[in-house]
This record gives sequence, structure tokens and C-alpha cells, in this order.
Amino acid sequence: MAKTVFSRRDILKAASVTATISLVPTFLPAAILGRDGKTSPSNKITLGIIGVGGRGWHDLKRFLTQPDVQFLAACDVQRERRENCRNRVEKDYGVKNCGLYRDFRELLERKDMDAVLIATGDHWHAHASIYAAQAGKDVYSEKPCAITIDLCRQLAGTIKRYGIVFQGGTQRRSLGNFKTAVDLARNGKLGKLKEVHAATYYLNVIYDWLPAQPLPNPNDIDWDLWLGPSPWRPYNEKYVKGGWRAHYDFDSGAKFHDWAAHTVDLCQWAVGADGSAPVKYWSDNHILYGLYENGVKLVSRPSGWMGLGNCAVRFEGENGWVETGDSGQIAVSPDSLRSELTKDFSIYGKRSDGTHGEDPESHIRNFIDCVKTRELPVCNADVVCSTHIACHAAALSWLLKRELLFDPKNNTFINDQQANRLKTRAWREPWIV
Repeated sequence: MAKTVFSRRDILKAASVTATISLVPTFLPAAILGRDGKTSPSNKITLGIIGVGGRGWHDLKRFLTQPDVQFLAACDVQRERRENCRNRVEKDYGVKNCGLYRDFRELLERKDMDAVLIATGDHWHAHASIYAAQAGKDVYSEKPCAITIDLCRQLAGTIKRYGIVFQGGTQRRSLGNFKTAVDLARNGKLGKLKEVHAATYYLNVIYDWLPAQPLPNPNDIDWDLWLGPSPWRPYNEKYVKGGWRAHYDFDSGAKFHDWAAHTVDLCQWAVGADGSAPVKYWSDNHILYGLYENGVKLVSRPSGWMGLGNCAVRFEGENGWVETGDSGQIAVSPDSLRSELTKDFSIYGKRSDGTHGEDPESHIRNFIDCVKTRELPVCNADVVCSTHIACHAAALSWLLKRELLFDPKNNTFINDQQANRLKTRAWREPWIV
């Protein structure tokens, strides 16, 4: 006889249908029933993390403060990181029986897990997200979502195919000062939009390998699994300690995505270009330009800002401009626009400790709510992937040192075979997706 296997999500859906039948004994504790402000276990989202570095822990702490999240397990190729995570969550957050995994595929096999937080290095984000989607897990992934144009498209298609809730970790879409700036641009308060500006790093790309060092014990650091889909190269401890950035095999493109994943995303939103991208790209030293089909210019630059915090954006129209950044402060011109700045940003993601752009709590809350409702998060796969495709196209114009024309409907470069070849990379077996 065939055996039917029900997932935890199937059981929860069935339970919600029968919840109206009064079969629950009155002696059950209030916590079990979700009373007295408590979340019942059946309504909790069970979570695991893949990649427990600095950013992973930063995100995880916000998940752990949510009353309707139950943390189950941590995965990292570095034993010290995964054990530190277990010790901290069990001590500081009262988590019991935290599972530890070196190989994320074993974590994804757990039938009691609803969602995963992916905070690995950039070169693993898309592959881990695709594997998670295929395992039926909802995904909160740190940015960038993928390190090539074609992989962005493949990720978005996989998320749609499996019906997974996906949230990209570009949390500034959920913060009040950035939302207000975008509202001014989209609602015509600045007049016809002319330019959108995105803060970025100074660009850098490294093709050379670091000197070879002896391989560590794979139980301590699994170098082969750390490399994953990227080409093989000799081990050097600097890579696994965060020194992989700007190395072409691991980085999305000359360090451009580090901030551009956030700031170009906000520019796309302000222009109304979600799901699309500029149609032309060029560069001048460390400044990258894009031109949207409607004539709005995208300017990605590392300097010349007003000092309103990291990840600044500036939107300029015929009648005025607005600039804001991670400090939460907003500058506008003309002065008459100040009357539009009436929102209390404390209810839009600012925490009591005064942090703004680095804090993902409201963004994580949006993801959790959407896991329950099955609605699209603010940074769903289509939104995030189109932004990161725009970033890849801009970075390629800098790497190739020439103007590129782009068709955002088909995600191809026009009459540039070399640029089109660079839309993808060769993945190392067995990580072919």
C-alpha cells in the first residue's frame, strides 16, 4: 500500500480547517492555545539558518525576538561558527536542542522546518535558495540573490515554480525614511523625475589566487563545501574569514552589489521599474550610469553625498530633490517639501537604539507575515532579481570598459556576444542547477 507523507505545512492547513470544532479540552495551558498574548506552537514558523557569519547572526537575532518563530537548527561549514551559534541561542534565547549541520542539504531534509535564513557568502545564495525551494522551504536570503544574470532568472523561476515565499535581504524597502523618499518621487512631489542616484563602494576586482595553505580538517572547515559551485582554488584562511570579497569567483561583480543591491533597488522602486532594468549602461572611472526606457538616468557613485549615512539615495526631479541614508535623516529641496515629512519613523522600522538601515527587523516581520498568509513580500524574487540583474549589467559595463545596450524583457545584451557570455558562469559539479 502506498504511503502518504504529509508535511508540517499540510498538517497546519488541515488544522486550520478543523479549528472551529470545539474538541480542545479546557485544561490546556493558555500558551498552547495562543492566549494571553502568547503564540501557540502550531502557529509558530520553524526556522533554520544556513551560514552563521556576522551578517547571519545579525539577522538571526531579529528572528529570535519574534514570538511566532521557533528556531531549530544552524548550518555552517565552519565548526566554530555553528557551535557558537548553538551556544548563544541556547543560553541567550532559551532555544532547546539546537541541531547542528555542516552540510545544508541535511538541514533541508528536516520535515519539521518551514523556512530558512540564508546568509552564506554571495556565491552560495542562489544555489542554496534553489535547493531550499525544491525542499519546500520558504527563504529569507541575504543579498545579492545570485551572482550572475542567468542565475537571477533561474532563481526567480524556481521560486515561482515551487510556490515558495522568498524575501531578499534588501531591508531598506521596509524602513520609513527610504519609503518616504520613494513616495516623494513616485507621487510627483518632485515633478517629472530626471535622475536617481545610488551610493556604492569604490569598485575593485581580483582575479589572482591567494597563496595556498594546508587544508584544514573538513570537520573544522569544509573547504570543498565552502567553495561549492565556484571553481576550485587552493585553501587560504582569509577567504573563509570574509576576505573573499572582490575575488571574481566569489563576488557578484567588482564589489558593486555590496551597496548597490540596496541602493539601486530603491532607485528601481522610485522609477517604477520593478521587474525591469535600464536599457543602456556606461561608466566613468568608479561612477556607473544607466538609462531607463522612460529617460530617467541612474547614477551609481561612491562619493559626493551629504553625509546622511551609508547606502544613501537621491532622487531628482524638475521641481525638487530628496536625499536620505541610513541615519534616517531626510534632506529636501525646496523647503515646501518639508511639510511632506510628517511620518513618525519609529513605527517604520527604527529601533529604540536608534539604528536604521542596518536593522532588518521590520523586513523580517514582513517575511514572517507572508509565510503565514502566502502573500508576496516587499522584496519578493521578481523584485530582487530584476534589481540585481540591473546591478550585474552595470558592473559588466565597468568590467568590459564599454557601453552596453540591454533588453530587460529578454535579459540579453544587444549585439555584444562577450557580455552575453558573461551572463552566466560554469558551476562546479555536483552543484549544477
